[in-house]
Formats: sequence, C-alpha cells, structure tokens
Amino acid sequence: MLVAVAATLLSSTNFDGEGFEIFLNNKVVVQQFGKSMNEVKSLTLNQNSAKDQLTVKYYHCGKIGENLVIVIKDGKNSTLKEWRFSDATASITLLTAMNCNVKDILILGKGNENIFKSYYSSSELPNGRMIANLIV
Repeated sequence: MLVAVAATLLSSTNFDGEGFEIFLNNKVVVQQFGKSMNEVKSLTLNQNSAKDQLTVKYYHCGKIGENLVIVIKDGKNSTLKEWRFSDATASITLLTAMNCNVKDILILGKGNENIFKSYYSSSELPNGRMIANLIV
C-alpha cells in the first residue's frame, strides 16, 4: 500500500517537465506546464490580500534552478521590483519556493498603473519567462 501511495504522489508531480506554479498562501492559483507555458494568466491582488504571501515554484525538467530571480515590470517594461533567491543547498531539493509578500507588490500600484508583469529567470532560463499579469 505504501508503494501505491508513493507512486500516486510522484505521478501527480511534474518534476520531469518544465513548468511553474504560483501559490497565494499555499493555495495554487496559477499552474502552467507543457504547451500552456506560453499562455499568460492574470492574478488579481487587492488590499484584502496585503498580508498574504505569493510563492512561485519553477520546475526545470528535474534540475535544480540556480540564480533564481522574480521581477515585476510595468507596462513600459521598466523593472519596478526584483527578488533574488539563494540556490538550494541540498541535492535532494527539487525546487526552491520563491516567496514574495503581496504588500510589496500592492505598493507598486499606488501610481496610475495597476497591471504589472511578473517574470522568472535563472541560470537555466537567462532570458526569463513571463509567468503572470498581476492586477492590483
């Protein structure tokens, strides 16, 4: 029975393909793998979520990502906020959870603009990938 449970858990995780998940307080709100990677989803954040945490997990075909960066850009592609994350130290770690406080994103919406683009980049993906539109 233990083998059956382990097989089910491993088959439901996509560690062998490229993809990413975005969580809001540990709840999946965006999940993109395979062909859907080129679709950009939108995520709405408001003052009710100011104390929440946004987490990004990016899967690199079973490889551990290095030099992980999350960037928020405005409509003119100017960088407004950047988070850099430490590399995983244990080889058993398959990915690094990249955490950002929602309040840090909401502050960006204090001006006239309220739609931002979020990007992920790493040594494995140096040109980056847009992962979601953030509507504040």
